[in-house]
This record gives sequence, C-alpha cells and structure tokens, in this order.
Amino acid sequence: MKKFVVLMVLPVLLLLTGCEKVAEGKYKEGTYMGHVTDTYGGSNQAIAVIHVSKEGLIDSVYLDTTYTKDDAVTTKKALGDDYNMKANPAVTKEWYEQVDLLEKAVIKEQGIDFINWTDSEQSKTDSISGVTIKIDALYRALDSALKLGKK
Repeated sequence: MKKFVVLMVLPVLLLLTGCEKVAEGKYKEGTYMGHVTDTYGGSNQAIAVIHVSKEGLIDSVYLDTTYTKDDAVTTKKALGDDYNMKANPAVTKEWYEQVDLLEKAVIKEQGIDFINWTDSEQSKTDSISGVTIKIDALYRALDSALKLGKK
C-alpha cells in the first residue's frame, strides 16, 4: 500500500513542481557597462553597470558620475552627504539617495522604457518618485549598457 501511495503522489508532485515557469528576461546573462560624458557642471563621466541573471533579468544596477572637488577627482556616490545637495532647502534627498531610487526602479521595471521626460531637454523625469536630479547622462549610460545586454 505504501508503494502505491508513493507511486501515485510522486508523479503529482513532479507535475506540480515541473509546471512552475521561471520568468525569462530580454537580456543575455552577464555584466554590461555603459558610459557617457556628462556635461552638467563640467565634463564628467556617467557610468552604468548592470548585471543580468541567467534568466535574463536585471538583478543589479550601479550608477555613478565622476566629480571634481578641491582639485580631487572622485565620484558623487563616494562624496555621499558631502556632495551637499540638501543645502538647498528645496532638496529632500542627496544625489546618491536619488540615484539609489533610480537603480531600484530600473531593476523593478527591467529597463528604462518606463522613463518619461518632463522637459524639452529630456533631462528630468517624474517617473520615479523622489528623483529631482537631471538623469539624462545616467539614462544614456544605462541605454548603452542595456543595448550591450539585449538578446
């Protein structure tokens, strides 16, 4: 009787677990980098690095921009709070906090197609709550990296 129950239950379990389909993304597995010159506030480099899982899904995004302060070249993320955007009373989040929101949105949306521009220069968006910085250079760097990873 035990054999009969095992023989009846095993195919059902295999059927149920075998039917679960893993989402398949639109990118090739790997790590892809894009960079562009960001002319806002000087001549800096905006960089985007994305990682795509074996399922073809974006699972990690890193964005940053070079920045020169006191004759030292660094990045805006490395400066953290010292980038000092919050000195402006209209600003509620530092640069790195806003970029973190952008990175998370790209992962959630699996790309940048969701971004709508709010100005004629296509540099600002209201597609991501809390992001008030100009993102055009980061967008172009992301676009470059995503094109490399496209299936």
